[in-house]
Amino acid sequence: MPAIVGAVQVMSVGSSGVFHIGDVYKIAPASVAKTFAGAGSFNTGQKLSVYNQVSSTNTSDQDQVDQPITFNV
Repeated sequence: MPAIVGAVQVMSVGSSGVFHIGDVYKIAPASVAKTFAGAGSFNTGQKLSVYNQVSSTNTSDQDQVDQPITFNV
């Protein structure tokens, strides 16, 4: 059903966000990210002690595509 929309102010839209006004059949934003993190990076807690004497993160990635999203939209 069509609608009459007044003034709209958009401050920001994220990298995988969608801003749409009006009729729509399907909106399916897609995004891909790769995260590299060293030892103890994603630990959470109140009294956390992490001791990493020698730590290195391997960021070498031999394959070109990890998780394709081409046909998922």
